[in-house]
Amino acid sequence: MKVCTKGVWDETIPGISFDEDGVSNFCNLQEKLMADHPRGAIGQSDWDALVTAMKTAGRKKRYDCVIGVSGGVDSSYLLHIARQYGLRPLAVNLDNGFNSEIAVQNIYKITTSLSVDLETYVVDYEEIKDLLSAYMKAGMPWIDTPTDLAIKATMYKVARAEGIRFILRGNDFRSEGKQPKEWTYSDARQLLYIHKQFGKGVSLRTYPMLTLFRQLYAGLVIGIKDIRPFYYLDYNKQDAKRLLMETYDWKDYGGHHHENLFTKFAMAYWLPQKFGIDKRKINLSAQVLSNALTRQEALVLLSQPFASPAELEQTRAYVQKKLSLSDVDFERIWSSQPKNTFDYPSNYALIFGLVKRFRPLLKRLYSYTPMSVSATDIVDTKRV
Repeated sequence: MKVCTKGVWDETIPGISFDEDGVSNFCNLQEKLMADHPRGAIGQSDWDALVTAMKTAGRKKRYDCVIGVSGGVDSSYLLHIARQYGLRPLAVNLDNGFNSEIAVQNIYKITTSLSVDLETYVVDYEEIKDLLSAYMKAGMPWIDTPTDLAIKATMYKVARAEGIRFILRGNDFRSEGKQPKEWTYSDARQLLYIHKQFGKGVSLRTYPMLTLFRQLYAGLVIGIKDIRPFYYLDYNKQDAKRLLMETYDWKDYGGHHHENLFTKFAMAYWLPQKFGIDKRKINLSAQVLSNALTRQEALVLLSQPFASPAELEQTRAYVQKKLSLSDVDFERIWSSQPKNTFDYPSNYALIFGLVKRFRPLLKRLYSYTPMSVSATDIVDTKRV
C-alpha cells in the first residue's frame, strides 16, 4: 500500500493522490492550511486583534464569547486560555446522554476553578437515540453526526439568546488534520432526510437545528463569528494535558474524543471494523507535519489497536444497550451495506456552489478559512 512520504496518509483515504515524490495531496492541503494560518508573531498579532474585538463587542454585556466544552483537552485548555487573556466566556456543554463521568467531572473542575458560568443543553434522550440509531441503520460511516451538528447549533442558539457575537471552538487542524468529505461531511438537510427514512418518527422538539439559512442569518445579519484560537496560538496537546492535570486535577480519558462514549464507539469500533476506516491516519499525519511527533512514531502508533478487545466489546455492548437495540437489531445493522455521505441527499453542492460565488462573505462568518473550503482547491477538486 502506498503511504505518503511526509505523513501517514495512505491509499485507503478517498480522493488521495500522490506526486512523483510520493507526497500526497492531503499533505499539500495540510501545508497550505499551515501557511494560511501562521502561528508565531503573526498568529499572536491576529489573536490579539480578535481578543480586542471580543472585549469591545462584550462591553456592557455579561459575556464576551461562547466556548463549547466537552471535558476533553482542547476545550478545557481553551477555557484556560480565554481567562488568561481576560475574556469572560460562557461555557456551553451539550448533553446527549453519552458523556463519560470523567468528562463531566473535568467540566465541573475547570469551570469552577476559573469562575466560568456553564450552560448545559440537554437534548431529549429519545430524540438523540432515534437519530443515532437512524445513522447506524443508514450505514453511514460517521454515525456521530447528530452530536456534531447539535454541538454547533447549540453554540449559535446560546450566542443568539445571550447577545454574544463570538463563538470559540477548540478545533486545531495541526493536531486533527482534514478528514475526507466522504467520511464525515454532513448538514441539517441530510440529517432530516436520514431521520425520516430510518428513524422511528420521534419528533425533534429539543434537538437544536442549525439550517444553512439560520447560519447565514446569524453570521451575515446578526454578526456572529466562529473563531478557532488554536489556529493562531502555539498549542501543544501534551503540554496542555500536563498543565490541566497539575492546575485543575483534570483527568485523561484515553483516545481522541473518547470523553464521549458514543464517539469512542464510532471512532474505535464502528469505523475501523465495519468500514476499514482509521481516522488516526489523518490526525497523526497532521501532527507529523506540525513536528509534534516523528513519522516513525506515527507509524508505530498506527500499528497499535484503539483499545483492548475486551474494552472495545464493552463499549459496543454499552452503546447497544443504551440505544435499546436487540442482538438481532444490531446484527441487522452490522451486516448492512456500508454507505458514504454522498449516498444521501445533502446541501453539499449548494453550499460549495455558494462558496465559489460569494467567497469573500466567509470572512463575516469565520475568522479563518474553513478546512473544507481549502480542501476544494486541493483535494476535493471534483464536485459531487
